[in-house]
Amino acid sequence: MSEQVDCVVVGAGVVGLAVARALALQGREVMVLEAAEAIGTGTSSRNSEVIHAGIYYPEGSLKSRLCVEGRQRLYAYCGERGIAHQRCGKLIVATDEAQRGQLQAIARKAEANGVHDLRWLEGAEARAMEPALHCAAALHSPSTGIIDSHALMLSLQGDLENAGGMVVCHAEVQEAAIHPGGVWLRTADGTELTARTLVNAAGLHAPLLAARLQGFPQQFVPQAFYAKGNYFTLSGRAPFSRLIYPVPEAAGLGVHLTLDMGGQAKFGPDVQWVESPGDLQVDPVRADAFYAEIRRYWPGLADGALVPGYAGIRPKISGPGEAAADFEIQGPQTHGVAGVVQLLGIESPGLTSCLAIGAHVAQLLA
Repeated sequence: MSEQVDCVVVGAGVVGLAVARALALQGREVMVLEAAEAIGTGTSSRNSEVIHAGIYYPEGSLKSRLCVEGRQRLYAYCGERGIAHQRCGKLIVATDEAQRGQLQAIARKAEANGVHDLRWLEGAEARAMEPALHCAAALHSPSTGIIDSHALMLSLQGDLENAGGMVVCHAEVQEAAIHPGGVWLRTADGTELTARTLVNAAGLHAPLLAARLQGFPQQFVPQAFYAKGNYFTLSGRAPFSRLIYPVPEAAGLGVHLTLDMGGQAKFGPDVQWVESPGDLQVDPVRADAFYAEIRRYWPGLADGALVPGYAGIRPKISGPGEAAADFEIQGPQTHGVAGVVQLLGIESPGLTSCLAIGAHVAQLLA
Protein backbone atom coordinates (compact mmCIF):
# COMPACT_ATOMS: atom_id res chain seq x y z
CA MET A 1 0.00 0.00 0.00
CA SER A 2 1.52 3.32 -1.02
CA GLU A 3 1.47 6.47 1.10
CA GLN A 4 -0.45 9.41 -0.38
CA VAL A 5 1.55 12.63 -0.73
CA ASP A 6 0.42 15.94 -2.22
CA CYS A 7 3.67 16.88 -3.93
CA VAL A 8 7.03 15.14 -4.45
CA VAL A 9 10.11 16.97 -5.73
CA VAL A 10 12.93 14.65 -6.81
CA GLY A 11 16.35 16.19 -6.18
CA ALA A 12 17.56 18.38 -3.30
CA GLY A 13 19.97 20.56 -5.21
CA VAL A 14 19.54 24.32 -5.26
CA VAL A 15 16.84 24.15 -7.96
CA GLY A 16 14.86 21.33 -6.35
CA LEU A 17 14.94 23.08 -2.98
CA ALA A 18 13.85 26.40 -4.51
CA VAL A 19 10.95 24.70 -6.30
CA ALA A 20 9.94 22.80 -3.15
CA ARG A 21 10.06 26.02 -1.14
CA ALA A 22 7.87 27.87 -3.66
CA LEU A 23 5.26 25.09 -3.62
CA ALA A 24 5.29 24.83 0.20
CA LEU A 25 4.81 28.60 0.49
CA GLN A 26 1.66 28.15 -1.64
CA GLY A 27 0.34 25.83 1.05
CA ARG A 28 1.21 22.56 -0.69
CA GLU A 29 2.37 19.53 1.30
CA VAL A 30 5.85 18.93 -0.16
CA MET A 31 8.30 16.05 0.21
CA VAL A 32 11.75 16.24 -1.41
CA LEU A 33 13.39 12.92 -2.25
CA GLU A 34 17.20 13.03 -2.49
CA ALA A 35 19.27 10.01 -3.55
CA ALA A 36 22.44 11.16 -1.75
CA GLU A 37 23.15 11.40 1.97
CA ALA A 38 22.68 15.19 2.13
CA ILE A 39 21.31 18.16 0.20
CA GLY A 40 23.26 19.82 -2.58
CA THR A 41 25.94 17.20 -3.21
CA GLY A 42 25.60 17.11 -7.02
CA THR A 43 25.98 19.94 -9.53
CA SER A 44 25.04 22.43 -6.80
CA SER A 45 28.26 21.67 -4.90
CA ARG A 46 30.54 21.70 -7.94
CA ASN A 47 30.09 25.00 -9.74
CA SER A 48 31.54 28.52 -9.81
CA GLU A 49 29.08 29.95 -7.22
CA VAL A 50 28.56 32.98 -9.45
CA ILE A 51 25.42 35.13 -9.53
CA HIS A 52 25.14 35.82 -13.25
CA ALA A 53 23.75 39.03 -14.70
CA GLY A 54 22.07 37.32 -17.71
CA ILE A 55 24.32 38.63 -20.46
CA TYR A 56 25.03 35.78 -22.85
CA TYR A 57 21.79 33.88 -23.39
CA PRO A 58 19.64 34.05 -26.54
CA GLU A 59 17.02 36.79 -26.40
CA GLY A 60 13.65 35.50 -25.21
CA SER A 61 15.07 32.20 -23.92
CA LEU A 62 14.13 30.78 -20.53
CA LYS A 63 17.80 31.03 -19.54
CA SER A 64 17.78 34.77 -20.29
CA ARG A 65 14.44 35.55 -18.66
CA LEU A 66 14.87 33.39 -15.56
CA CYS A 67 18.47 34.52 -15.02
CA VAL A 68 17.61 38.22 -15.04
CA GLU A 69 14.55 37.70 -12.81
CA GLY A 70 16.40 35.17 -10.65
CA ARG A 71 19.36 37.49 -10.07
CA GLN A 72 17.06 40.21 -8.77
CA ARG A 73 15.20 37.76 -6.54
CA LEU A 74 18.45 36.20 -5.30
CA TYR A 75 20.14 39.45 -4.26
CA ALA A 76 16.96 40.49 -2.43
CA TYR A 77 16.69 37.07 -0.72
CA CYS A 78 20.36 37.07 0.32
CA GLY A 79 19.93 40.55 1.78
CA GLU A 80 16.83 39.53 3.75
CA ARG A 81 18.36 36.31 5.10
CA GLY A 82 21.94 37.43 5.66
CA ILE A 83 23.32 34.86 3.22
CA ALA A 84 26.98 35.52 2.43
CA HIS A 85 27.33 37.05 -1.03
CA GLN A 86 29.24 39.83 -2.72
CA ARG A 87 28.27 42.00 -5.68
CA CYS A 88 31.89 42.10 -6.83
CA GLY A 89 31.28 42.65 -10.55
CA LYS A 90 33.14 41.15 -13.46
CA LEU A 91 35.11 42.20 -16.51
CA ILE A 92 34.52 40.47 -19.84
CA VAL A 93 37.75 41.00 -21.75
CA ALA A 94 38.81 41.13 -25.39
CA THR A 95 42.44 40.07 -25.16
CA ASP A 96 43.26 41.46 -28.63
CA GLU A 97 41.81 43.86 -31.18
CA ALA A 98 40.32 40.99 -33.20
CA GLN A 99 37.87 40.25 -30.35
CA ARG A 100 36.39 43.76 -30.19
CA GLY A 101 33.53 42.73 -32.49
CA GLN A 102 32.62 39.82 -30.21
CA LEU A 103 32.65 42.13 -27.20
CA GLN A 104 30.34 44.59 -28.99
CA ALA A 105 27.98 41.70 -29.87
CA ILE A 106 27.90 40.66 -26.18
CA ALA A 107 26.97 44.24 -25.21
CA ARG A 108 24.08 44.22 -27.70
CA LYS A 109 22.87 40.82 -26.48
CA ALA A 110 22.96 41.98 -22.85
CA GLU A 111 20.87 45.05 -23.70
CA ALA A 112 18.31 42.86 -25.50
CA ASN A 113 18.11 40.61 -22.42
CA GLY A 114 17.33 43.50 -20.09
CA VAL A 115 20.84 43.88 -18.66
CA HIS A 116 21.27 47.65 -18.92
CA ASP A 117 24.22 48.33 -16.59
CA LEU A 118 27.19 47.10 -18.69
CA ARG A 119 29.90 49.70 -19.25
CA TRP A 120 32.38 49.66 -22.14
CA LEU A 121 36.01 50.13 -21.09
CA GLU A 122 39.03 50.73 -23.26
CA GLY A 123 42.14 48.78 -22.27
CA ALA A 124 43.61 51.60 -20.17
CA GLU A 125 40.35 52.06 -18.23
CA ALA A 126 40.14 48.33 -17.51
CA ARG A 127 43.77 48.28 -16.34
CA ALA A 128 43.02 51.20 -14.02
CA MET A 129 40.48 48.93 -12.32
CA GLU A 130 42.62 45.77 -12.47
CA PRO A 131 46.31 46.65 -13.03
CA ALA A 132 47.42 43.03 -13.62
CA LEU A 133 44.98 42.64 -16.53
CA HIS A 134 45.99 42.50 -20.19
CA CYS A 135 43.21 43.44 -22.62
CA ALA A 136 42.37 45.60 -25.62
CA ALA A 137 38.90 46.43 -24.29
CA ALA A 138 36.44 45.12 -21.71
CA LEU A 139 32.84 45.21 -20.53
CA HIS A 140 32.23 45.87 -16.84
CA SER A 141 29.21 44.04 -15.37
CA PRO A 142 28.59 45.54 -11.91
CA SER A 143 25.63 43.25 -11.11
CA THR A 144 27.58 39.97 -11.39
CA GLY A 145 28.43 38.53 -7.98
CA ILE A 146 29.38 35.50 -5.92
CA ILE A 147 27.45 33.56 -3.28
CA ASP A 148 27.89 30.91 -0.62
CA SER A 149 25.68 28.38 -2.39
CA HIS A 150 25.53 25.93 0.52
CA ALA A 151 24.29 28.67 2.88
CA LEU A 152 21.64 29.47 0.25
CA MET A 153 20.53 25.83 0.12
CA LEU A 154 20.33 25.57 3.91
CA SER A 155 18.13 28.68 3.94
CA LEU A 156 15.85 27.28 1.21
CA GLN A 157 15.58 24.01 3.16
CA GLY A 158 14.73 25.98 6.32
CA ASP A 159 11.96 27.87 4.51
CA LEU A 160 10.58 24.59 3.15
CA GLU A 161 10.57 22.92 6.57
CA ASN A 162 9.08 25.99 8.29
CA ALA A 163 6.22 25.76 5.78
CA GLY A 164 5.63 22.11 6.72
CA GLY A 165 7.69 20.41 3.99
CA MET A 166 10.43 17.83 4.43
CA VAL A 167 13.61 16.52 2.79
CA VAL A 168 14.26 12.77 2.79
CA CYS A 169 17.83 11.69 1.97
CA HIS A 170 18.99 8.21 0.87
CA ALA A 171 15.74 8.11 -1.16
CA GLU A 172 16.70 7.34 -4.75
CA VAL A 173 13.62 6.88 -6.96
CA GLN A 174 14.03 3.53 -8.69
CA GLU A 175 10.58 3.08 -10.24
CA ALA A 176 7.87 5.52 -11.22
CA ALA A 177 4.58 5.22 -13.11
CA ILE A 178 1.67 7.47 -13.95
CA HIS A 179 -1.53 6.11 -12.39
CA PRO A 180 -5.08 7.50 -12.51
CA GLY A 181 -4.70 8.81 -8.94
CA GLY A 182 -1.30 10.45 -9.44
CA VAL A 183 2.30 9.34 -9.84
CA TRP A 184 3.38 6.14 -8.10
CA LEU A 185 7.01 6.04 -6.90
CA ARG A 186 9.18 3.40 -5.29
CA THR A 187 12.45 4.37 -3.62
CA ALA A 188 15.59 2.29 -3.08
CA ASP A 189 14.51 1.13 0.40
CA GLY A 190 11.15 -0.14 -0.91
CA THR A 191 9.04 2.83 0.24
CA GLU A 192 6.04 3.40 -2.05
CA LEU A 193 4.39 6.79 -2.49
CA THR A 194 1.60 8.14 -4.68
CA ALA A 195 1.99 11.86 -5.38
CA ARG A 196 -0.65 14.16 -6.79
CA THR A 197 2.19 16.28 -8.21
CA LEU A 198 5.69 15.23 -9.27
CA VAL A 199 8.51 17.67 -10.05
CA ASN A 200 11.62 16.09 -11.57
CA ALA A 201 14.54 18.26 -10.44
CA ALA A 202 17.07 15.43 -10.50
CA GLY A 203 19.74 17.45 -12.32
CA LEU A 204 22.20 15.15 -14.08
CA HIS A 205 19.76 12.27 -13.64
CA ALA A 206 16.60 14.12 -14.73
CA PRO A 207 16.46 12.70 -18.30
CA LEU A 208 16.94 9.19 -16.90
CA LEU A 209 14.09 9.67 -14.41
CA ALA A 210 11.85 11.10 -17.15
CA ALA A 211 12.63 8.08 -19.34
CA ARG A 212 11.92 5.74 -16.42
CA LEU A 213 8.50 7.29 -15.71
CA GLN A 214 6.06 4.71 -17.12
CA GLY A 215 3.21 6.30 -19.04
CA PHE A 216 5.10 9.52 -19.75
CA PRO A 217 5.28 10.34 -23.50
CA GLN A 218 8.88 9.59 -24.43
CA GLN A 219 9.06 12.10 -27.30
CA PHE A 220 9.46 14.75 -24.59
CA VAL A 221 12.58 13.13 -23.07
CA PRO A 222 15.82 14.57 -24.48
CA GLN A 223 19.12 12.71 -24.60
CA ALA A 224 21.46 13.52 -21.70
CA PHE A 225 24.98 14.76 -22.38
CA TYR A 226 27.65 15.38 -19.78
CA ALA A 227 30.03 18.34 -20.09
CA LYS A 228 32.71 18.15 -17.42
CA GLY A 229 34.18 21.40 -16.20
CA ASN A 230 37.59 21.24 -14.53
CA TYR A 231 38.74 23.89 -12.08
CA PHE A 232 42.27 24.72 -10.96
CA THR A 233 42.90 26.80 -7.86
CA LEU A 234 45.59 29.43 -7.53
CA SER A 235 48.27 28.97 -4.89
CA GLY A 236 48.58 32.41 -3.32
CA ARG A 237 46.42 35.50 -3.66
CA ALA A 238 45.09 36.69 -7.01
CA PRO A 239 45.80 40.29 -8.02
CA PHE A 240 42.14 40.80 -9.01
CA SER A 241 39.13 41.99 -7.01
CA ARG A 242 36.59 41.21 -9.76
CA LEU A 243 35.77 38.14 -11.80
CA ILE A 244 37.58 38.04 -15.14
CA TYR A 245 35.93 36.37 -18.16
CA PRO A 246 37.50 36.14 -21.60
CA VAL A 247 35.05 36.36 -24.51
CA PRO A 248 33.13 33.05 -24.66
CA GLU A 249 34.23 29.88 -26.41
CA ALA A 250 32.11 27.01 -27.77
CA ALA A 251 29.94 25.22 -25.14
CA GLY A 252 31.28 27.31 -22.24
CA LEU A 253 32.46 30.77 -21.30
CA GLY A 254 36.20 30.19 -21.62
CA VAL A 255 38.66 29.66 -18.75
CA HIS A 256 37.62 32.43 -16.42
CA LEU A 257 38.84 33.62 -13.06
CA THR A 258 36.34 33.52 -10.23
CA LEU A 259 36.70 34.22 -6.54
CA ASP A 260 35.03 32.52 -3.61
CA MET A 261 33.72 34.26 -0.51
CA GLY A 262 37.11 33.76 1.19
CA GLY A 263 38.97 35.47 -1.65
CA GLN A 264 40.45 32.25 -3.07
CA ALA A 265 40.87 32.46 -6.85
CA LYS A 266 39.98 29.56 -9.10
CA PHE A 267 40.14 29.14 -12.85
CA GLY A 268 37.67 27.26 -14.99
CA PRO A 269 35.60 25.55 -15.95
CA ASP A 270 36.84 24.21 -19.25
CA VAL A 271 34.66 21.94 -21.41
CA GLN A 272 35.41 18.21 -21.53
CA TRP A 273 32.66 15.95 -22.90
CA VAL A 274 32.49 12.71 -20.87
CA GLU A 275 30.41 9.54 -20.89
CA SER A 276 29.49 9.42 -17.20
CA PRO A 277 28.22 11.97 -14.67
CA GLY A 278 30.53 10.29 -12.13
CA ASP A 279 33.73 11.32 -13.97
CA LEU A 280 34.94 13.92 -11.45
CA GLN A 281 38.72 13.50 -11.36
CA VAL A 282 40.75 16.52 -12.48
CA ASP A 283 43.58 15.48 -14.80
CA PRO A 284 46.63 17.60 -13.82
CA VAL A 285 47.79 17.54 -17.47
CA ARG A 286 44.87 19.83 -18.38
CA ALA A 287 46.70 22.60 -16.52
CA ASP A 288 48.92 23.09 -19.59
CA ALA A 289 45.99 24.45 -21.62
CA PHE A 290 44.84 26.54 -18.63
CA TYR A 291 48.19 28.35 -18.37
CA ALA A 292 48.05 29.31 -22.05
CA GLU A 293 44.44 30.54 -21.85
CA ILE A 294 44.86 32.48 -18.60
CA ARG A 295 48.06 34.21 -19.72
CA ARG A 296 46.16 35.80 -22.57
CA TYR A 297 44.53 38.08 -19.96
CA TRP A 298 46.95 37.64 -17.02
CA PRO A 299 50.49 37.40 -18.41
CA GLY A 300 51.89 37.47 -14.87
CA LEU A 301 50.62 33.99 -13.95
CA ALA A 302 53.67 32.15 -12.59
CA ASP A 303 54.67 28.63 -13.59
CA GLY A 304 53.50 26.06 -11.06
CA ALA A 305 50.85 28.38 -9.55
CA LEU A 306 47.85 26.23 -10.60
CA VAL A 307 46.76 23.34 -8.41
CA PRO A 308 44.08 20.79 -9.47
CA GLY A 309 40.90 21.88 -7.69
CA TYR A 310 37.64 20.10 -8.44
CA ALA A 311 35.37 19.19 -11.34
CA GLY A 312 31.66 19.50 -11.95
CA ILE A 313 29.36 18.13 -14.64
CA ARG A 314 26.92 20.29 -16.58
CA PRO A 315 23.59 18.47 -17.14
CA LYS A 316 23.42 19.18 -20.88
CA ILE A 317 20.65 18.19 -23.29
CA SER A 318 22.67 19.27 -26.34
CA GLY A 319 25.87 17.58 -27.41
CA PRO A 320 29.29 18.46 -28.82
CA GLY A 321 29.10 20.78 -31.81
CA GLU A 322 25.41 21.62 -31.24
CA ALA A 323 24.05 24.99 -30.19
CA ALA A 324 23.55 25.10 -26.41
CA ALA A 325 20.00 24.03 -25.58
CA ASP A 326 17.71 26.24 -23.51
CA PHE A 327 16.32 25.10 -20.17
CA GLU A 328 13.43 22.68 -20.74
CA ILE A 329 10.74 23.22 -18.12
CA GLN A 330 7.88 20.99 -19.23
CA GLY A 331 4.56 21.30 -17.46
CA PRO A 332 1.22 19.66 -18.24
CA GLN A 333 0.66 22.40 -20.84
CA THR A 334 3.60 20.92 -22.83
CA HIS A 335 3.29 17.14 -22.44
CA GLY A 336 -0.34 16.68 -21.39
CA VAL A 337 0.32 14.72 -18.18
CA ALA A 338 -1.50 16.32 -15.25
CA GLY A 339 0.58 17.15 -12.19
CA VAL A 340 4.01 16.44 -13.71
CA VAL A 341 6.79 19.00 -14.29
CA GLN A 342 10.10 17.97 -15.84
CA LEU A 343 13.17 20.20 -15.33
CA LEU A 344 15.68 19.17 -17.99
CA GLY A 345 19.03 20.64 -18.97
CA ILE A 346 19.12 22.93 -15.92
CA GLU A 347 22.79 23.85 -16.14
CA SER A 348 24.21 27.36 -15.79
CA PRO A 349 22.56 29.77 -14.91
CA GLY A 350 20.53 27.39 -12.72
CA LEU A 351 21.96 28.66 -9.42
CA THR A 352 21.23 32.31 -10.30
CA SER A 353 17.79 31.38 -11.67
CA CYS A 354 16.70 29.06 -8.85
CA LEU A 355 14.13 31.34 -7.17
CA ALA A 356 12.68 32.36 -10.54
CA ILE A 357 12.49 28.69 -11.59
CA GLY A 358 10.66 27.96 -8.33
CA ALA A 359 8.10 30.70 -9.04
CA HIS A 360 7.73 29.51 -12.66
CA VAL A 361 7.06 25.89 -11.66
CA ALA A 362 4.58 26.96 -8.97
CA GLN A 363 2.75 28.97 -11.63
CA LEU A 364 2.68 25.99 -14.04
CA LEU A 365 1.04 23.90 -11.32
CA ALA A 366 -1.34 26.56 -9.99
